[in-house]
Amino acid sequence: MDTLHAVAADLSAAQPGMPAVEMFGSFLLGGDEFALPAPCIREVVNFPERMTAVPLAPAYMEGMFTLRGSVIPVVNLGRLFDPQAPAAQASDKIAIIDYHDVQVGLLVHATGEILRVRPEQRSRLRYAEGSAQGVVGGTILLDEGRRLVQVLDIDRLVHIENVPQVQSMRASGAETRRQLRVVGERRHAISFRAAGARFALEMKAIQEIVRVPELSETVLAGPLCQGRMHFRGRQVPVVDFAILAGGQAGEATGEQRVLVAHIGASTVGFLVDAVDSILHFAADEVLPIPLLSKSRSAMFAGCVACHGEEDVILLDHEGIFSRSEIGELDLGHRQLYPADAPAAARQRVGRQVYLSFRVGELFALELKQVREIIDHAGDISHPPGMPDYLCGVMNLRQQLISLVDLRRLYGMPAGEGAGKVLVIERGAERYGLVVDAVCDIVTIDDGKRYATPSLMKTADAQSLSAESGEVLELPQADGGTHSTCLLDVERVIARISHVA
Repeated sequence: MDTLHAVAADLSAAQPGMPAVEMFGSFLLGGDEFALPAPCIREVVNFPERMTAVPLAPAYMEGMFTLRGSVIPVVNLGRLFDPQAPAAQASDKIAIIDYHDVQVGLLVHATGEILRVRPEQRSRLRYAEGSAQGVVGGTILLDEGRRLVQVLDIDRLVHIENVPQVQSMRASGAETRRQLRVVGERRHAISFRAAGARFALEMKAIQEIVRVPELSETVLAGPLCQGRMHFRGRQVPVVDFAILAGGQAGEATGEQRVLVAHIGASTVGFLVDAVDSILHFAADEVLPIPLLSKSRSAMFAGCVACHGEEDVILLDHEGIFSRSEIGELDLGHRQLYPADAPAAARQRVGRQVYLSFRVGELFALELKQVREIIDHAGDISHPPGMPDYLCGVMNLRQQLISLVDLRRLYGMPAGEGAGKVLVIERGAERYGLVVDAVCDIVTIDDGKRYATPSLMKTADAQSLSAESGEVLELPQADGGTHSTCLLDVERVIARISHVA
């Protein structure tokens, strides 16, 4: 790799007035040795267990991870020099550097040593006026010229577009935390997957979550717009969120959903790979994301770190709709495909959002009854003398949650795998209901919810199905429906209290 090859490059000697000795930190990349000024190197860490893809980032961005309350974007130096260089390996190291008080990670193969460099060992690389500026700013010659170390220029290597926003969010963090301790404000979002990353959109911006319908053709179809769908008497454009986020369109699967987002007078459907979970967070838990490009940067509100899980990129719904292409799609469809007047004039049918899950059989809950969904992992303690149905106490963001194993509570055989936890709040009490799996989040007409027929009522009053007085017709991937017990959470909590 000849990184010193540049147009009209010129090596110049050290200038008068330079310090007698400069300190550099060296590292290895392939067979080459590089260095950075030691004062800008904050620390070197191992490659993290989880790396989150950065939407709309250049190809040399490996991803980002959270470190002690900061989001660290990681630059793969190998790909910066050669776009065909391999992706990161678990054995790689990440050098954390300071760039205008914002931390950036540089992916390297191995760390070297601290170098004390005299002026006569240091040379600078000068580029001809008008030529492309490389990231190598000079060289260090050691061991009587037998060892060449290339010095990287941080300002050419890294250029964070939104430094002022990152600094502003950090400066306001202390005041935000103080206010939140007083008012206790928390926010809810639906997380989903697209373009190889995990995103979240606040619930207040989501009108409905629906299975992907058969889309109609539209004259406004393009890379973003996949077609239009009929939604409550109007034609709504369906945008592939993966493409909006700079990725490739996902493959059509039974897990794909359309998130119908409504802001002001605008309504757009976002096609996503899968709806993932419920996210419950406070404003001060949103970490700023240093971005290397301003392209669609208004879409991103920040990053929410999830303990033991993949971090979530929180979207700014107003920022999404402020994009000209989204606004034009919405306005164009409203003008080209007027609302169905008879349908708009009909009385609105009530609709609710439900969460389906399995505890052996398929059950459902109203989504608003669930505070959040988390993995059955993390900081779990097992105090002595607990009832058999309690499988531990979890510390979730400084709040204790009693984990209730529904299988044990209702005398069912043990399940396989760790499962998921549905966090339920009742007053000051918080319960984590351990279920086998979370299946779907879907919006259903009230007409699909009815009292349990007598023939469906179980004779076993001790079963979980007995804690249900209603049945919900859940849509299935094959177009049919499944009669599902709608769990009465109050009955479950009453049983927990009775058994205790």
